[in-house]
Amino acid sequence: MADRSLTRTGLLGGSFNPAHRGHRRITLAAIDALALDEAWWLVSPGNPLKPAAGMAPLPARLASARAMARRAQIRATDIEARLGTRYTLDTLRALKRRYPRRRFIWLMGADNLAQFHRWRGWRRIARTIPIAVIARPGYDAGVLAAPAMAWLRRFRQPANSAETWTTWRLPAIVLLRFHPDPTSATRIRAANPGWISAFVDPPSQELP
Repeated sequence: MADRSLTRTGLLGGSFNPAHRGHRRITLAAIDALALDEAWWLVSPGNPLKPAAGMAPLPARLASARAMARRAQIRATDIEARLGTRYTLDTLRALKRRYPRRRFIWLMGADNLAQFHRWRGWRRIARTIPIAVIARPGYDAGVLAAPAMAWLRRFRQPANSAETWTTWRLPAIVLLRFHPDPTSATRIRAANPGWISAFVDPPSQELP
């Protein structure tokens, strides 16, 4: 039986360039499906798999994430920059050491699963933390064909047991399907190239 004295925390990493309602919607749906106490948005200081061109400064992206997370069980943080970690595996190891009274689950869009095999130490990530994959428009049909799923599919857990994720033996992965949201950060930037100007003076809010 799961220890409910531990804080059940979802982790959603990303550039948040900018954060948008799609991030919020899938996070709230994951909170409900996985019975999470809260979720953290890990606003990346720099994604090794994404080009630096077109990437807004971290303070602006963090501010957009905090604005989008308001009045929800979501905390947006630049803790990766403060920890000095560049790769997800290193971040997860540091978070588990720093927060022993939390149980973490990694929240991943289906588009990220398609390139998960390119992440440094991706099998070690799966052995470190359970993974919840969230369907996204245009990617759902290819989830099971993702290269990483050739190895991960044997560890798949049924979606109807998602609330019991703290009891799963690692590696463990669950596929969650929610009503899709077509919002795209790429389209937001194209429609409003000056979006950064709304977040030039981000508020101070850090995780302990």
